[in-house]
Amino acid sequence: MESYTLLRQFADSWMLLLLFTFFVGVVVWAFRPGSSTVYADTADIPFRHADKPAEPEETRT
Repeated sequence: MESYTLLRQFADSWMLLLLFTFFVGVVVWAFRPGSSTVYADTADIPFRHADKPAEPEETRT
């Protein structure tokens, strides 16, 4: 069996299953309970100091 045929059969079967499992895992991880607060905090970073400039000690944390 030549290497192209072997790699093609591997990609068509096990690699497809592996990549599908990885995709489902990423989707489940992104939509897990409790992640919405993390994403909301991250989305508010540009507006954190909209009223006044950040203090020097606040910029380090």
